[in-house]
Amino acid sequence: MRLVLIGPVYPYKGGISHYTGMLCRSLSKEHEVRMISYSMQYPKFMYKKKQKDFGDDTLKISGTKFLIDTANPFSWSRTVKDIREYAPDMVIIQWWHPYFSPCYISMAGKLGKFTKVMFICHNVFPHERFPMDRFLTKRVLSKGDMFIVHSEEDRKDLMSIVPDAPVIRSPLPVFDMFGGKDLTKTQARTAVGEDPDCKMILFFGFVRKYKGLMHLINAMPAVHEALPDARLYIAGDFGDDRDEYIRRAEDSGILSYTTIREGYIPDKEAGKYFAACDLVVLPYESATQSGIVQTAFSFGKPVVVTNVGGLPEVVEDGRTGYIVPPQDPKAIAERIVKFFTEDDREAFTSNIRKEAYKYSWDRVNENVRKLYEGVNTDEQ
Repeated sequence: MRLVLIGPVYPYKGGISHYTGMLCRSLSKEHEVRMISYSMQYPKFMYKKKQKDFGDDTLKISGTKFLIDTANPFSWSRTVKDIREYAPDMVIIQWWHPYFSPCYISMAGKLGKFTKVMFICHNVFPHERFPMDRFLTKRVLSKGDMFIVHSEEDRKDLMSIVPDAPVIRSPLPVFDMFGGKDLTKTQARTAVGEDPDCKMILFFGFVRKYKGLMHLINAMPAVHEALPDARLYIAGDFGDDRDEYIRRAEDSGILSYTTIREGYIPDKEAGKYFAACDLVVLPYESATQSGIVQTAFSFGKPVVVTNVGGLPEVVEDGRTGYIVPPQDPKAIAERIVKFFTEDDREAFTSNIRKEAYKYSWDRVNENVRKLYEGVNTDEQ
């Protein structure tokens, strides 16, 4: 097939950019793919932090056209013209936030007149809901001919606004582009400045309220009481409520056995944190899915996740990690302690390796082809 892929890609930061780059490379093994990204993704008043990271070009896609200014309708028309001249069999658009609604309503409406349009929905609705988000999302996704989602929650959300949507629920594939897999645990611990002999628990990524870091902080006193050599490592970029987390960590007395690596973690550095840790914890209050789970799995590391959104769909409780109720520090602490005291690390890692195909990019490729050929299933 001849495909056009639309979405963020290097040098844009973040999980969806990583996903798009890996998807482009995977699809390019079998198809002719043109990558189109943004000349301007978000206006500065909306996204005040740096949107790009030029420090690691591991996922740089040669030939990417940076055509779309999401706030400039003239650029939308020029992009559609460029795509029409390319004459693809299908256009695949990454969808995750209604901010892009005006741009994609216009573009998908015009593209649908001469080719098929697929949306890959990372979130059907945004994590942080707002008035009109459902209306805007429906306006956009009704322009699609077919869809891939990565969780049952997103499938249900999609069907609530596009009832007859041809859709495949495809597990989020492994984010395996980070370096660091050649490091021994001791080498990785040295690289991140952590005790080689401790039990290292990792929270990784942007710190947002819905990600529930506060619940992990509240769980750590009980963990430390049972496991005096346990340490929490927080690696991520805090938002405006940073001081609230620091105060809570101080009040709970965990700072003596907590390391905080504050700030955005460049792609070229991310792998060493996963190589160094024993266990990754995602204490989310809400979610559809998370690339953090798949990154942990790519390093063979088990996870503790909450029973929200699509997280329990990708974790086998007691085999590749543990599933706990949301907003429950006691349950988080119990599972962390259980993991280390029963010392099932080798068994968990073995089980994660056995699940490799389920979370492979080859499977995503298969699902793209199935939808194009008219195979419609909502269960994969």
